[in-house]
Amino acid sequence: MSDLKREQRKNEHVEIAMAQSDSTISDFDDIRFVHHSIPNIDLENINLQSQLKDFTLEHPLYINAMTGGSEWTKQINEKLGVIARETGMAMAVGSTHAALRNSKMASSFTVVREMNPQGIIFSNVGADVPVDKAKESVQLLDAQALQVHVNAPQELVMPEGNRTFSTWMDNLSQIVAHVDVPVIVKEVGFGMSKETIKQLNEIGVRYVDVSGRGGTNFVDIENERRAYKDMDYLGLWGQTTVESMLESTDAQQDMDILASGGVRTPLDAVKCLALGASAVGMSRPFLNQVENNGITATLEYVEQFSDHMKKIMTMLNAKDIEDLRHAQMIFSPKLQSWIEQRNLSI
Repeated sequence: MSDLKREQRKNEHVEIAMAQSDSTISDFDDIRFVHHSIPNIDLENINLQSQLKDFTLEHPLYINAMTGGSEWTKQINEKLGVIARETGMAMAVGSTHAALRNSKMASSFTVVREMNPQGIIFSNVGADVPVDKAKESVQLLDAQALQVHVNAPQELVMPEGNRTFSTWMDNLSQIVAHVDVPVIVKEVGFGMSKETIKQLNEIGVRYVDVSGRGGTNFVDIENERRAYKDMDYLGLWGQTTVESMLESTDAQQDMDILASGGVRTPLDAVKCLALGASAVGMSRPFLNQVENNGITATLEYVEQFSDHMKKIMTMLNAKDIEDLRHAQMIFSPKLQSWIEQRNLSI
C-alpha cells in the first residue's frame, strides 16, 4: 500500500469513528451497586491514584490508542498530548506502523512526547511487527510501555487487511522477551476471553487491555470501506467490556487488567474498577471533545468526570481503587447466565 493510501486510511478511520455513537444498550447497565445510606468517608478523602506493576498512574483514566500517521491526526495528537500533560493521564498513540515505514510520518506521533515530555506514554504496534520494529516504536516516543494491538476481526473485514494470524502468539512472546518496557496486549474492541488471557499470561504478558465491544467498532468502520458493505452482520462480534472483565477475574492476581470499550460515564468507569481493572481507557469521548469543543472544554470534561467518579466512590464508601474492588454488585440475569455458562468464579 502506498504512503498516501495509508494516510487516507488513517483519516477515514477517524472520520468514521467520530460519526459512530455508543450503543444505548450496554452491559454496564446490567450491573448495579448496592447502596448503603451512611458513608463513613468524605469526598475530600477519595484517592484516584492507581498502582500498576511497573508504574503509578495519578489518574485511573487514560487516553487510549486512536491516531497518528497523517497530517490531520498529527494535529489531533498534539491536542491530546496537551490534555494528557495538563490532567496527568497516561496516553496511548495509535499504531506507529506508518512512522516505522515512513520517517516523514514520525512527527504525527512524536508530537505527543513534545507536548508531554514527562508524561506516561504508550507506543503502539500490531501483533505481527518484528521485534526490532517494536523496539523502534518504543524509542520513537521514549515510551513507558508498548501496546501491541490484536485485531483479527478488523483485519478480516478490512479490504486490504492481514490474513495471516498463526504467528501472532509466537511473535508476541518474542516481543515480550526482548522489549525493555512493559508490553500491554490490547484488543481493539472485540473483548477477551479467559483462555486468551491465560495464554498471554503464560508467555509473560503482565498487562492486557480487554477493550470490549460497545465503543468504537472496527468491524463497522472497515465494512464502511468495503465496496459492497457486505459484512455488517459481524457488527456485534465479540465480548463486551463487562463480559471481558468477568473473564479476566482469575488472572487479576498475576496481571494488571485494563478496561476499555464503550465507557460512557463516570459510573461505567467506576464499575470497571470495581470489576478489577487497574485503569480505564477511553478513546472516542476524548476525540470528540477535543475536535468539537477544543482543549479547554476537554480539560473541563476530564475534571468533571473525575469529580463525578469521586462522588460515586464516596457513596460506595471506597476511599481508593482497592476499596472499590470490595463494593457489592448485583448482576442482571443475562450477566449471571454468562458467568454460569462460562464457569467463571466471581
